[in-house]
Parts: sequence; C-alpha cells; structure tokens
Amino acid sequence: MRRRCLRYTLWATIIIGSLVMCGCERKTINEIKADPARYANREVTVAGEVVRSFSLLGKGAYEVDDGTGKLWVASKTGVPRKGARIAVKGTIRDAYDLSTLGLPDPLGTGMVLLENSHKALK
Repeated sequence: MRRRCLRYTLWATIIIGSLVMCGCERKTINEIKADPARYANREVTVAGEVVRSFSLLGKGAYEVDDGTGKLWVASKTGVPRKGARIAVKGTIRDAYDLSTLGLPDPLGTGMVLLENSHKALK
C-alpha cells in the first residue's frame, strides 16, 4: 500500500512539474514577431539587454534586445537601467503600430510585453 501511494505521488509530481515548466517557456523575440497571433495574450519569458529605458513615478517602459530582435516592455513596478541583462516574464499584447508614422526612430511593431516580473541575469 505504501509503495502504491509513493508511486502515485511520484507520477503526480512529474506531471505537475512538466505542466509548470511548459507554462511559460523562454522565447526569442524573433519567434514572437514571426507569429504574433500565436503569442498574443499569452505569457512568455524573454531574455536580453535593455537598450532603451524610460520611467516616471515608478512606472515606465523599456526596450529589450535579445540579438534576434527588439521588443518594448511596459512595467508598473519600475524599469531596469540601460545596458542591464535581464529575463522578463509577461503577457504579449497588441499595441499601436507607430512605425507607420515615419518617425526617425520608430517605436516598433505594434506589440508590447506587459511585464509581470523581471530579474537580472549574470
């Protein structure tokens, strides 16, 4: 009886662990931009370097470059400084595509990552 209980516990742990690990896998920005409908309103993790950062009163936005592309991140809890290497977890949302306005430095593709959390990388 005890071995059977242990076996069920082990299998439950493996299944739950697998589901948690698949729930929010790390993606490249290129993967997200190549198929935006697939990632819209889904939680993803992106890692890269902060190339631009703007904040006001603890809220703001920053742009992450992972080597495959750049993505804007909106934060309600403060922003990392320019040059920081981070991993950010959040939800992909459609935003306004400001690149069509012909600005000298366009803001992007119409996608933004709404940050749930971020952490520094070594």
